[in-house]
Amino acid sequence: MSMLYSLWVWLSCSFLTFIWSSLTLIGGLFGAGQRYMHWIESNWGKSIIWASLIKVEAQGLEHLRMDQPQIVASNHQSWFDVFSLAAKLPKKFRFVAKEELSRIPLFGRAWRICGHISVNRSDRLQAIRILGHWGDVVRNDNSIIVIFPEGTRSATGELLPFKKGAFMLALHTHVDIVPTAVIGSSRVLPKGDWRVRKGRIIVRFGEPIPTVGYTEKNREELVALVRERIQQLKQQVEPA
Repeated sequence: MSMLYSLWVWLSCSFLTFIWSSLTLIGGLFGAGQRYMHWIESNWGKSIIWASLIKVEAQGLEHLRMDQPQIVASNHQSWFDVFSLAAKLPKKFRFVAKEELSRIPLFGRAWRICGHISVNRSDRLQAIRILGHWGDVVRNDNSIIVIFPEGTRSATGELLPFKKGAFMLALHTHVDIVPTAVIGSSRVLPKGDWRVRKGRIIVRFGEPIPTVGYTEKNREELVALVRERIQQLKQQVEPA
């Protein structure tokens, strides 16, 4: 049963990604705006969660501001982190991810049309230029940028060391960072395993951290603070 369920989930993910990517391309041809693209992205995540029979709960949504840009900094354990965040973020968002994702046929084109940010991690100067450009875009359209400071999925569920480069955008824009913990996704789909398990995922948004006053000189203090807040959110006890 577990194998059949896993096959069903992966086939559903592939089919739904094809459908929503195609709708993105069609919208792009007709000049669809951000509201349409957010509708596509949100329903892509929701439909995959629904097809997978996974329950996702969002907590702390009051910390997400509809009238200003923010950076959501989240832990990363599973591909279901991405689906869960896409399903629960209430306004236009942009993921920051490795450049290879933008090269996937059809999906990569849809990814670029939606305005997600592809970064070549091996070229630091290019990455800084790209993030600088997108920082200006985000300030103007009040969207959310999603970063995974660990840089890769954690195989154990424990927080990995944070990469400092992930915070360059915050230092450039002085946009508030919302520490975020995704809990339960590592049980649903652990790193390195293709088998999916039914379960419950919690996406917990914390109180925004102002970045005004932080520079490259004291960037490590900001990195440490965000990591501490995410760790606290991960350990927060559920109310009885």
